[in-house]
Amino acid sequence: MKKTVSVAPMMDCTDKHEIYFLSLISKNIHLYSEMIVANAIIRGDRDKLLSFKKISNPVTLQVGGSNPDELAEACKISEDYGYKEINLNLGCPSKKVQKNKFGACLMQEPDLVAKCIESMSKATKLPVTIKTRIGYNDVEDFEFLKSFIQTTKDAGSKKFIIHARKALLKKLSPKENLNIPPLKYEFVYKLKEHFKNDEIVINGGIKDVDESLEHLNEVDGVMLGRSAYDNPMIVSNVDSKIFNQVDLGNNRQTVLREYLQYCLHQLDQGHPLSRTLKHIFGLNRGLKNAKSFRKLILETIQKNNLEVTQEDLISMV
Repeated sequence: MKKTVSVAPMMDCTDKHEIYFLSLISKNIHLYSEMIVANAIIRGDRDKLLSFKKISNPVTLQVGGSNPDELAEACKISEDYGYKEINLNLGCPSKKVQKNKFGACLMQEPDLVAKCIESMSKATKLPVTIKTRIGYNDVEDFEFLKSFIQTTKDAGSKKFIIHARKALLKKLSPKENLNIPPLKYEFVYKLKEHFKNDEIVINGGIKDVDESLEHLNEVDGVMLGRSAYDNPMIVSNVDSKIFNQVDLGNNRQTVLREYLQYCLHQLDQGHPLSRTLKHIFGLNRGLKNAKSFRKLILETIQKNNLEVTQEDLISMV
């Protein structure tokens, strides 16, 4: 089975602009939208929510919801926007998401999850996949996880992305849920042993491509999260180290020049610099002038003057 490396769906982070930005750094990395609620797709501005600049990278739409009919309708609507698959969020632990019966709280209702996946699979030709946790609250048992994955597989899920932590639904914030519950990678490795012919992707606390290589000895794919958003250049060697190809975007200046041209075009289309430039704060991470670079980005956003500052920004990376 072909190995994959992806960047996780992250609310307020992996929007259409971040997807394009990361596509300039690696041509092979698999990219995910932030979670979009099924009801918003049905009733909202579909083009605004779903459209993105076409790129060669595979892009997955992640949806949130628990109503099988709404999820099915959202899949139908989304099918022709260029996504490679549709992923159901079964892992987000935020209280707002729980209140609306999305995300990790659905692990408590496997039968409902099965109905959702079955409806989605029947509504679209695209593969339907899931992203979930190893457990929730006091439930951290491999037999439960195995049974839950089997249920989603039987319902039609084609891939299983596992965040190797349980979700504490009542006690912790989303940020705390990303750090406090201990990582148990062995749960995901064991899952792959049981589901030998299925695509198992591991997520949670993975810092870079070198660490990814270790996990890829055990599973089919690795999903990077916050590390790739905060320091996007960590994916600049994905093409060579994972796929034995020439790296696409290991020159920061080339990447930034192309992305800033995109930002200017998006500004003309009504997308403010505050939405597009926020994704490049980490491009200079670890370099001496990183603080000055971030300061100039903020000034550019505040004064709305990218045409004036773009050459200075490029010279700083």
